[in-house]
Amino acid sequence: MSSVAVLTPESFAEHRSGLKDQEITGCVPEDEAYIPTYLEAFPPLPEKGTPGEKAGEPASAWGSKIRPIKASVITQVFHVPLEERRYKDNSQFGEGEEAKVCLDIMQRTGAHIELSLAKDQGLSIMVTGKLDSVMKARKEIVARLQTQASATVAIPKEHHRFVIGKNGEKLQELELKTATKIAIPRPDDPSANIRITGTKEGIEKARHEILLISAEQDKRAVERLSLEKAFHPFIAGAHNRLVQELSQETGARISIPPPSLPKDEIVITGEKEAVALALSRIRSIYDDKKRKTTTISVEVKKSQHKYIIGPKGNTLQEILEATGVSVEMPPLDSGSETIILRGEPDKLGPALTQVYAKAKSVMVVEVTAPAWLHRFIIGKKGQNIGRITQQLPRVHIEFTDGEERISLEGPTEEVEQAQAQIQEIIKDLLVRMDYTEVIIDQRFHRHLIGKNGANINRIKEQYKVSVRIPQDSERSGLVRIEGDPKGVQLARRELIEMVQRMENERTKDLIVEQKFHRTIIGQKGEKIKEVRDKFPEVIINFPDPAQKSDIVQLRGPKNEVEKCAKFLQKIIADLIENSFSLSVPIFKQFHKNIIGKGGANIKKIREETNTKIDLPTENSNSEMIVITGKKSNCEAARDRILAIQRELANIKETEVTIPAKLHNSLIGSKGCLVRSIMEDCGGVHIHFPSEGSGSDKVIIRGPAGEVEKAKKQLLQLAEEKQVNNFTAELQAKPEYHKFLIGRGGANIRRVRDRTGARIIFPSPDDTEQELITIVGKEEAVRQAQKELESLVKNLDDVVEDSMVVDVRHHRHFVCRRGQVLRELAEEYGSVAVSFPRTGANSQRVTLKGAKDCVEAAKKRIQEIIEDLESQVSVEVAIPQRYHRAIMGPKGCRIQHITREHEVQIKFPERDDSAAGQEPPPQENGEVSPEAEFVPRKCDIITIGGRAEKCELAKAALLALVPITEDVEVSYELHRYIIGQKGSGIRKMMEEYEVNIWVPQPEKQLDVIKVTGLEANVERAKLGLHERVKELQAEQEDRALRSFKVTMSVDPKFHPKIIGRKGAVISQIRKDHDVSIQFPDKGDEQQDLIVISGYERNVEEARQAIQQLVAELQEMVSQDVHLDPRTHARIIGARGKAIRKLMEEFKVDIRFPQPGSDEPDKVTVTGLPETVDNAIDHLLNLEEEYMLSVTETETLAAYMKPPSRYGGGGGAGGMDDSSGALAKGFVVRDAPWNAAGNKAPDMSSAEDFPTFGTGVAPKQASAWGPKKF
Repeated sequence: MSSVAVLTPESFAEHRSGLKDQEITGCVPEDEAYIPTYLEAFPPLPEKGTPGEKAGEPASAWGSKIRPIKASVITQVFHVPLEERRYKDNSQFGEGEEAKVCLDIMQRTGAHIELSLAKDQGLSIMVTGKLDSVMKARKEIVARLQTQASATVAIPKEHHRFVIGKNGEKLQELELKTATKIAIPRPDDPSANIRITGTKEGIEKARHEILLISAEQDKRAVERLSLEKAFHPFIAGAHNRLVQELSQETGARISIPPPSLPKDEIVITGEKEAVALALSRIRSIYDDKKRKTTTISVEVKKSQHKYIIGPKGNTLQEILEATGVSVEMPPLDSGSETIILRGEPDKLGPALTQVYAKAKSVMVVEVTAPAWLHRFIIGKKGQNIGRITQQLPRVHIEFTDGEERISLEGPTEEVEQAQAQIQEIIKDLLVRMDYTEVIIDQRFHRHLIGKNGANINRIKEQYKVSVRIPQDSERSGLVRIEGDPKGVQLARRELIEMVQRMENERTKDLIVEQKFHRTIIGQKGEKIKEVRDKFPEVIINFPDPAQKSDIVQLRGPKNEVEKCAKFLQKIIADLIENSFSLSVPIFKQFHKNIIGKGGANIKKIREETNTKIDLPTENSNSEMIVITGKKSNCEAARDRILAIQRELANIKETEVTIPAKLHNSLIGSKGCLVRSIMEDCGGVHIHFPSEGSGSDKVIIRGPAGEVEKAKKQLLQLAEEKQVNNFTAELQAKPEYHKFLIGRGGANIRRVRDRTGARIIFPSPDDTEQELITIVGKEEAVRQAQKELESLVKNLDDVVEDSMVVDVRHHRHFVCRRGQVLRELAEEYGSVAVSFPRTGANSQRVTLKGAKDCVEAAKKRIQEIIEDLESQVSVEVAIPQRYHRAIMGPKGCRIQHITREHEVQIKFPERDDSAAGQEPPPQENGEVSPEAEFVPRKCDIITIGGRAEKCELAKAALLALVPITEDVEVSYELHRYIIGQKGSGIRKMMEEYEVNIWVPQPEKQLDVIKVTGLEANVERAKLGLHERVKELQAEQEDRALRSFKVTMSVDPKFHPKIIGRKGAVISQIRKDHDVSIQFPDKGDEQQDLIVISGYERNVEEARQAIQQLVAELQEMVSQDVHLDPRTHARIIGARGKAIRKLMEEFKVDIRFPQPGSDEPDKVTVTGLPETVDNAIDHLLNLEEEYMLSVTETETLAAYMKPPSRYGGGGGAGGMDDSSGALAKGFVVRDAPWNAAGNKAPDMSSAEDFPTFGTGVAPKQASAWGPKKF
């Protein structure tokens, strides 16, 4: 039985003082009455030790000296001589291999490395970082930047392990310290030589350290002593105390193998003398025990062996300590039950008694309980069983899963108590708990559980039962219900009803394309949640996306499933209808116009047609615009997009009737035939009807001339297909294709004209880049194939030729990074054209390539030279300020003119001084247009090329020169056109791509100047006129809104008219769309309210205010006196209660301010009738709350604790009738107790002045001078 110690206050006091039968005075123990000295209570801080301080001085109250904290970051500097440097290239110091190596080491180790070159060309290396990082970095630097040497050192084999150290730590430390690599031979290697690799300095250090370790080990001895295992416990002693004492006495290390290890060898290591002494002592113990001891054997049940051994063998050690007898136990894995006791004969008896006592000290009992009850016996979170184990900690309780038994193991008395308690729990549970098992088909299990366990959790909570549904992997239909007998039956009935209901349910599969699943489910399942809420009895299951299944399963009552299926089918039908897709080919240059400024056009089309419109990316070669939505809407959007394209260009659309059966052959493999026609005819669009439509109509769209050409070619191809459809293929290198096609398609056109066959070259996207297709009549195809093969054959014969080109023309060919030469190579089968080096003074140009290509290239070079010689220069005078506008963004306009007219255009250098003479720029536009233009050097643009082309380019340049036109706009409207911070005028300039110049305000001119391209200027003028009309309409409206009325209202009514947080006046403003101004505090006429807005609205607002004033005039104010203690409860939390009361009675209630002369006066304002009702209600509330207040105060009087400093009496009180203050904290030998000093008076204003009060200086005290 366990005993309980009761600690009383008296015994606690005795315990604290360490004395018994002590006199206690005033219920205070003597140690509490002790008064410490000032130095004990407040020990001084340690002073810095002086150089002469002795080591033997006692430590202060604050402990020993504070040790300095070592810096965590260290720096090491070392030198690598020139002869030992691995990389000696000094030409690029800081950029070569050394720098790369250092960078790599820094990244790997985290240390910072700095390299510098000494005068002797050696390397100085500074490494900074944490000690570990620095050592690692140093080792790597030496290994990678310094040439490595190697050496061997021979030490006895048995010393190697001391060099390695525990877990190799010593070796690692040695390698880091010396920056070397040390290789120690393996234990099975007979060699005793240790190899050291590193720098010469490092090798010497490592060698020295290894020899020191070996020398130290030479002084040590090792002895191995084989003694019978049975006598080891006598040498070790109980709890190894004897061997530890022996080690301390002799200084030798004694290693005895543990009982579990079947070894007889005892190893003794240490100094030779110490080892010899330990050896002799161990031998004497062994000899003594061998002579005196005898043995007896006893049989003990195997199950009781562990109690004899005890935890970690402690019981065996206790027997050895108490009796001097060693107990030898058979291994636990053996079947033997024999225990041998070894010791002196007279001590074997007591030892045997202890062995039997230990064996029988623990009993094992089994309690029978149904397996399903086990978890209830254990309790929630082990609550029940935890209570037993806390009371009886030495009892071990074990539950076996699936078995109807509980094992209890421990001391006999405690086991019996635990057994009784568990049997009591089992008896109680069997009375109030029951279980039942139901067979339910496994397919219904997940429906029984419900989503996130909703169904099963509801049943558990409702009936207070536990329901166990087997896992799917168990393939079992057995559902077990446990708990209160009544609850178990009710839960069983509900589960069976659910199963019957599910058996009567219907499952329906809907086929829904997987692409619609995400749309039906919606973002975060919002849309499907709506469907599920509408049909709560229907379970909707979508397949896993990875399955790529189109089957959506519905399960539930038949009628509900049918309704849900119809609803979903309607959603799907809408989705299918809205997923119609249409592709419209639109010329790439018109895409930006279809998008519009800031996406305005495309946004408008999308909104008005309710479609989704996707355009290809800017860097894509595709011209297709994809429209998605309802079919009718898609067609409407397509028509609008095509209309924009027709407006922007001379686009013609024509229809050609071609039998549908020929469409596939006309399109060709991967569209190669139709693409060749489109490319040949200036990029027209040919649209074939969708396959299976049965339509014969083919639509051709594009520039008028090209459309006719494409129509002719398409009909010709269709005719050829009908007459004779023969195809042949030819292989030719891609670089020959351009030459075979010829400039502007001249070569291939000649072949077509001669043979009548169609020749199709691969597009850049085709995989077969060498394949040329020939289509037409067999005879024509054969002839064209023959001609092309001969051309290709000639191209394969490489020749080298030369021609003379005047030196002055060389620059034209090689400038712009040889652009002209690159174009020649592309056009003429990769012919290589080589011009002599600059300064060689040679006119000979070499051409290398296929013979035909070389000849064609020579001819083309000659044409270029003729063009260059016939070139003229034309000057165009355009003011410098327009140059940037003419160039366009990134020079695109100029590039277009130079390409189109084959000319060179050179702009003059910008003259900043001339620019400074131009009219100054305005905030809202650029510059004021000049009245007269006088050309300057910086205004002259030079055009070079053929005379007729220069003239065309000149005309094109002049067409880009901005014009300036005046627009009449009233001066009063200028500021509205400019807008806030110029935003209005900036928007117009960006929208119409013009400059708008508004005259300065002081000039008061009615003219605005618009500068830009003619078409843009016209658009801007129209835009300005529209804006003027808008502004005039706004002015008229503003005049109408400026009607004002002033009305006089007594200022005392103003707060009521304004209302709480302006609620009343805001409502009037909102209802009548007027502005209402109340007088400011400083105004003379405090009664005037100004109302402005439309005349009719102003009149209505005035009437509303007058009506409100009339109501206010009828109101009365009445005071009522309420106990201030009830005010807080009447007002309520954050005024909620009083606001509700005011709304209910339609009155205003005002409570007195804190510190008021009449704290109980409450003012109620409103109509006489409502005021009386409100006051009655307030008085009732006061009466009700006062009862509660009185009750609370009475209770508080009884509950109030005794005063901390008063004479409350009682055991803990101070029996002081005078009610003096508590003694407080007292110390002896304080500075103020010294002669001439006194303690500061806490109540004194001099010793403890309040802030901001000056006090006359007083004599200095022990606390030092006062500081104010």
